[in-house]
Amino acid sequence: MPNFCAAPNCTRKSTQSDLAFFRFPRDPERCRLWVENCRRADLEEKTPDQLNKHYRLCAKHFEPTMICKTSPYRTVLRDTAIPTIFDLTSHLSNPHSRHRKRIKVLTDEEVRKIKERRLESSIEQLLSKKDKSDGQDDTETNDDMPQLTAHQKELREFLRSLFEVIILIGKQNFPLSSHSNDGPEKNSIMSTFQALVENRINAGDEFLRGRFEASPVNEEYCPASQQRQLLEVSERCVREELLQEVRESRFFSLVTGELVEFPEGQHLPVFLRFVDQTNTLREEFIEFLSFDGEELSMADKLEYHVTKAWGLSMEDCRGQAHAGFGVLGNRMKAIATQLMDKYPMAVNSPCSTCALNVHLANSIPLTGVQVVISVLKKADGFFKATPQLQAELDNAISILCQGNEDRASDLKESSRAIWTDLHNVFEMAVDLLEPLLLCMDSVHDNEDLKWNDQITSDAYAISEALADFEFVVTLVVLKNALSFTRAFGKNLQGETLDVFFAANSLTAVLHSLHEVIDNIEVYHEFWFEEAVHLAMAMEIPVKVPRLFLRKQRAVETLEIQAESFFKEYLTVPVMEYVIQEIKDIFTENHLKALKCLSLVPAVMGQMKFNTSEEAHADVFRSDLPHPDTLPAELHCWRIKWKHRGKEVSLPCTIHETLHHSDVKFFPNVNAFLKILASLPVLKLAGGQGETGQRRLKAYLLDTPLSHRSKNLAMLNINYHIKMDLEEMVECYIKNYPEDGND
Repeated sequence: MPNFCAAPNCTRKSTQSDLAFFRFPRDPERCRLWVENCRRADLEEKTPDQLNKHYRLCAKHFEPTMICKTSPYRTVLRDTAIPTIFDLTSHLSNPHSRHRKRIKVLTDEEVRKIKERRLESSIEQLLSKKDKSDGQDDTETNDDMPQLTAHQKELREFLRSLFEVIILIGKQNFPLSSHSNDGPEKNSIMSTFQALVENRINAGDEFLRGRFEASPVNEEYCPASQQRQLLEVSERCVREELLQEVRESRFFSLVTGELVEFPEGQHLPVFLRFVDQTNTLREEFIEFLSFDGEELSMADKLEYHVTKAWGLSMEDCRGQAHAGFGVLGNRMKAIATQLMDKYPMAVNSPCSTCALNVHLANSIPLTGVQVVISVLKKADGFFKATPQLQAELDNAISILCQGNEDRASDLKESSRAIWTDLHNVFEMAVDLLEPLLLCMDSVHDNEDLKWNDQITSDAYAISEALADFEFVVTLVVLKNALSFTRAFGKNLQGETLDVFFAANSLTAVLHSLHEVIDNIEVYHEFWFEEAVHLAMAMEIPVKVPRLFLRKQRAVETLEIQAESFFKEYLTVPVMEYVIQEIKDIFTENHLKALKCLSLVPAVMGQMKFNTSEEAHADVFRSDLPHPDTLPAELHCWRIKWKHRGKEVSLPCTIHETLHHSDVKFFPNVNAFLKILASLPVLKLAGGQGETGQRRLKAYLLDTPLSHRSKNLAMLNINYHIKMDLEEMVECYIKNYPEDGND
């Protein structure tokens, strides 16, 4: 749907020109100035939110200095921009015109006040030190900005060259430190930085050559403190470029990853998930936050960064997905709960890249469960280290599966995949347990002396864990307890239709889990018997954990049976935790949101166009541009697809639906789909949004701890984001005027 200019006597619309169109600001005072300058009485009756949603002004009504063209595809206004250029008289030459925008007649006093405000705005723009527009040439800029001296121009050119070097270091992930054991600690990036500057000089950069040839021989190219400032400014500008896109999109979700170790301590990587102005779902890395303090203080810190540092509103946050297992997983859950208490619409959910059963196991705060998860990850990583170790596991599988080639082939194929991330991870772990233990024992024995000490030591540690009955019974209980949620979780990561039906099947899943807990004696007997048979096959003695027995001897007494012990301390708690976690994740708001996936045409078609989105739409009603017309719009939306032409296929995903041209004529549906797409539980279309996660993993694998830098990691992970050197120079001069004017 095209945007029309709201200015009097202006007939421009977005489909007829390349002009930028700007929304009315939400700030009440600034919005009032826009309305006054437009001279349209009908706009005075509308709220800033209504004006922001439904009215635009084209770029022709702003002074050129108020407009910043940050890229060939994106134009933005300065924060203080006020429209001052209007044609208020051309309609008088055609008295018979039926002009739809009525111009308000002003008194002499009102005219005088408007002129005063325009004069103040012009003076403010003239004195502003903000970014120059890329779309203006030097002569136009010089008319509105203070003239720069030759020395100032030289300094800016010098800063630009330094930023180019910093960006190159970040994008290419060059090593950052060059420390010597026999000397004082050097600057973290001096060697790399200086080598690249010298390379530019040798490559023909006459400006740098002239600057340093005239400098004293021992002068540093760039002091350590200035290098840190350059890094901070570069990171800040890249982050601001991303945040501006999030602000334009309005709704977002928070996604955090596993803790990352830096020389200065542990940090939490934070991603923002949103649908941008091109209707593309993205998940972008935004910052590393230091992870210290209690859950309440961390929740406050995260909220502070979202609202104050990043300029977003938590009222627009529609989801949270926090990774982690064990102690970290429980701390992140507590943080999410704190935020949900203040912002109920920011629902807590598993991440779309994490299987539900893995998430559920990670959330169980039992030491035995966390040991199982940790050992399985170590075992998987152990065999992925070298092809020789994988071949050793294949040999162990062949020995144990003699006479059953199909099963052997399946196990070998499964072991080569990243099976610890799959929905059926615990079923696969049970099937692989015997081959894993046999292989670990063989590597540890090292009869052929083909493994080094580190490998044999790792194999011994893993085999000791696998050969413990507590490990075996915990693994079997997890496999059986989570079998009731496996299909449900798989559907959550399936196609849109699968997710919709999963949301409607939750009641049945909970019913099955409650049936187990109500008949726990029977279920535990079968599960324990399975664990005993598996342990006997591997010659593992059935016993109560040694640590528990030592604690009991300190107080008493009676002999404890293994079956009753594991029922009380393992099976019952696991079932209770799983049920509670399911209820905590899929709150009423979360389920209503997922049921609104019936807006996707393919889901409507599967339901014979008998869906009833109105029953769930109240969850996002306040987010819609025209909530009063929602019932009529939903009716028209169903009719449109029900009576489509035979050649028109039904879009199957939110992504396809958002890119369908007709969705523009359904503003409420369009808003609904964008909000739904930002929910972390829904899979990213084509893996587009997973780029940031993959690049973070690559950075951590390629960069030793001593070489890691939060600032340069930001540049490395987000190298696809536009990096405006002029913007960085201006930002640097604004924040460090004493350096920018030296």
